[in-house]
Amino acid sequence: MDDHRERRGLRESATFDRLTIHEIQRAADTGIYDIRGFGAKRKVPHFDDLLFLGASVSRYPLEGYREKCGTDVVLGDRFASKPLHLDIPVTIAGMSFGSLSANAKEALGRGASAVGTSTTTGDGGMTDEERGQSRTLVYQYLPSRYGMNPVHLRMADAIEVVLGQGAKPGGGGMLMGQKISDRVAHMRTLPKGIDQRSACRHPDWTGPDDLAIKIEELREITDWEKPVFIKIGASRPYYDVKLAVKAGADAVVLDGMQGGTAATQEVFIEHVGIPTLAAIPQAVQALQEMGMHRKVQLIVSGGIRNGADVAKAMALGADAVSIGTAALIALGCNHPRWEADYEKIGSAAGFYDDYHAGQDPAGISTQDPELSSRLDPELAGRRLANFLRVITLEAQTIARACGKSHLHNLEPEDLVAINMEAAAMARVPLAGTAWIPGQ
Repeated sequence: MDDHRERRGLRESATFDRLTIHEIQRAADTGIYDIRGFGAKRKVPHFDDLLFLGASVSRYPLEGYREKCGTDVVLGDRFASKPLHLDIPVTIAGMSFGSLSANAKEALGRGASAVGTSTTTGDGGMTDEERGQSRTLVYQYLPSRYGMNPVHLRMADAIEVVLGQGAKPGGGGMLMGQKISDRVAHMRTLPKGIDQRSACRHPDWTGPDDLAIKIEELREITDWEKPVFIKIGASRPYYDVKLAVKAGADAVVLDGMQGGTAATQEVFIEHVGIPTLAAIPQAVQALQEMGMHRKVQLIVSGGIRNGADVAKAMALGADAVSIGTAALIALGCNHPRWEADYEKIGSAAGFYDDYHAGQDPAGISTQDPELSSRLDPELAGRRLANFLRVITLEAQTIARACGKSHLHNLEPEDLVAINMEAAAMARVPLAGTAWIPGQ
């Protein structure tokens, strides 16, 4: 059909392309904005725009089968008496029970535990399935306070105070009424079947000075044992990281705009926040200026897909990364086996993003008992563990090629960029030159 249009001399507008026209027509038909999950879909400078400089003559590589390349990481040892000791620097991001099924939460715990890393509760509280299968569990403390339970707070291995999320910095989350089941409603103290909108800011502080008080309060309730992380959506990371460190954070979780979400406005997902690639160097600069780089750990999330992304984030200065969307895909989200079911609800395998609708054929982003039963948490957990092992091995392969005996030894000197935008954002040279745009 496209060839037929070209023969007729018809040309698509770059400004009003078919997707834009479709969205205008959809808005005119319905009178409501579009809500979806799956994170940003627009193309922005990302890790694919960076390349590693493998060893040749001027650098000496490590032999993969004989020389070790460490992957372990300690998170939260600034003040906490019981920091997290993880075998790999890839953690599972916060995704709530409510947005995800109980089976999916259990599978995340199983997969993370199998490879010695942590998972995170998300909004809405802690489930027995997740705590029971997670060797290391981080408890998210969010503005909504939905499901907040001091007992569960003490049962966690770390606390993550969420100030923002990459997909929607400055905005709160959504959980549509069709996903507010009896159990979800009970955990969140909400009416069943009613749309829930999470708050965009914490109710008991108005600025960074109050954050310091809140962190101390959380330390007191957990006997100064548990690390306190601060999660921020990438918008002004230089200033936000400095304020988080000053307030007493043990670690900072920095979530770029490619980060996923279960449900928010598409206009928010695509037009608020900055790319992960642009956020990391600003955060690292802030930590370095305070003399706190590697002392307050930096955990980067937002669009991490493979071992190369892991290695590049760490070369730019991250201590660890966190994955969400990639973990769901590893569990079975958007798997071709459910193609016929995706077609029935107007989507297709690889394109499904209506996480808010509660109709997920894979049984992951749903509260429907029949659908959620499709996800075997043991099998899905093994799939996730396989994926985590693979991306860790990929990152090790790259590190060895750069002559590094630990992933934390990767550095910006190991990277170049293939375009000016990425070079300027990542603050590494344009390939084939010594030029860093803007410096």
